[in-house]
Amino acid sequence: MEHSFLTIDASENENAIRALSAPVRIQLLKLLCSKGPMNVNDMARTLSLPQSTVATGIQILEEAGLVESRLAKARKGNQKICSAIYNEILISFQDTTVQKDDFIEVAMPVGLYTSCDIHAPCGLCSTETVLGLLDVPDYFLDPQRMQAGLIWFGRGHVEYKFPNNAKVLNKTVRAIEFSMELSSEVPGTNPDWPSDITLWVNGMAIGTWTSPGDYGDKRGAFTPAWWKLEGSQYGKLKTWRISTRGTFIDGVAASNVTVSDLALAQHSSIRLRIGIAENASNTGGVNIFGRGFGNYGRDIVMRLYV
Repeated sequence: MEHSFLTIDASENENAIRALSAPVRIQLLKLLCSKGPMNVNDMARTLSLPQSTVATGIQILEEAGLVESRLAKARKGNQKICSAIYNEILISFQDTTVQKDDFIEVAMPVGLYTSCDIHAPCGLCSTETVLGLLDVPDYFLDPQRMQAGLIWFGRGHVEYKFPNNAKVLNKTVRAIEFSMELSSEVPGTNPDWPSDITLWVNGMAIGTWTSPGDYGDKRGAFTPAWWKLEGSQYGKLKTWRISTRGTFIDGVAASNVTVSDLALAQHSSIRLRIGIAENASNTGGVNIFGRGFGNYGRDIVMRLYV
């Protein structure tokens, strides 16, 4: 199965927490992730469990949105084929939401992306060490990515799922902002290395910023001392704002996409994708600086203006 990730807020998604609280249901998820889609009878036989136990467990996992099922023809009538939706589930205990009178702010660590398509050169590191091996895209799937304070890649994207707290509060979103520290990615360092870095929200491209190069002339204000000076040290703090008038990057018009185009009221999450478009003119990669790196030392921040 393709790699798909889910991050659960421990204080909100009670159904998912409850579904994961029983060893039998954990066994079912592990089986579906390792073997692929199966019917109830085959799962019961493989795990040496009563069919009724498996059927009940699958129903609870379906209600929690962790398993999906479809009907398929069998020798006698139809059979229910079950599949795991996610093969990695992260439970977050961090309180990263700030609510004020006119906006709701959520901070997202750079390593908590929920899906990715990465091409070398690439890598991740925490404030203490490089995570995994450099230039091996498969390491972007490793659970250690949660510790990342800096990630980089030459082509592709990472995608994050932010909670749509405005929908929970039954409020209309007037504008939405995403802020993060970014630069191009180049082996070593080069101030003249342009890269077209695009953001997508709920699958819609909202605007592209062309980074002039990477920034390796001096150590970033938060970048740890062990990180070599020959590499990217910091970036530019960029803000994409989608309002009723269109999308703006640091106040400059970037596209005609408006907040209504994003259909926020229809989704419980807001998907943010950061990467290099396939048709980009300048494919100079991207560094995403998070907590403990760069000149700002902060997570990716989303603000919903309500």
